[in-house]
Amino acid sequence: MLVGAAATLAAAERTILAIGAHAGDMEVSAGAVLARHARLGDRVVLLHLTLGEGGNPKLSAAEYGEQKRREAVAAAKLLGAEVRFGPYADARIPRGDAPARFVADAICTVKPIHIITHWKNSIHRDHSLTYTIVTDAVLLAAVNGCASVRGVWYAENWEDQEGFQPYTYVDVTQDFELWRKAATAYEFIRGGISKFPYLEYYESLARIRGALSGTRYAVAFDIDPERKRQVLKSLP
Repeated sequence: MLVGAAATLAAAERTILAIGAHAGDMEVSAGAVLARHARLGDRVVLLHLTLGEGGNPKLSAAEYGEQKRREAVAAAKLLGAEVRFGPYADARIPRGDAPARFVADAICTVKPIHIITHWKNSIHRDHSLTYTIVTDAVLLAAVNGCASVRGVWYAENWEDQEGFQPYTYVDVTQDFELWRKAATAYEFIRGGISKFPYLEYYESLARIRGALSGTRYAVAFDIDPERKRQVLKSLP
């Protein structure tokens, strides 16, 4: 499970909200952690701001969007999660206050203790915008009296590598096979749409993070720099 302050919370108190730019982003990068928390009795919610419907050159956006929605529902069911969908089109998430208000409303409704989302730097516009939207939404939710969020965790995504530094490692060995089943509910992860080997990449990454953390499989997260500050009365 998540470490630090999160480890002191009873399972019944925890809701995990994973916010991705596209259906599939959070499942492939952090799905094993979501499966773990669901198994531990936590409530897990996925929020996809878009379906990512523009990513299949063989189908229209409408056709692929319908497919991605079905895949997202199937993946969430396997992970033991709820799933919600945003109103935005792939590669057209708007700038400004409206998307932040939409996510803030979701935060006030779901009341998560932890949020998992994209790192701030990405080669994909939707990913970096999602980071900004979530940051603004957490503040808006707090201003509106929905101060449930204790931590925001940034998932490791192959498109979001600039400046990402693994800080927290979560042992997902027990949940790795379930993650694989959930992730491959998506055709683009199974292969055949993109030339990028999604499944092999994230399987290998989990093994590398596991090796570095003394486990079989692990998922790594970064956090905001100010949360890395520790105040100790003496060295541990």
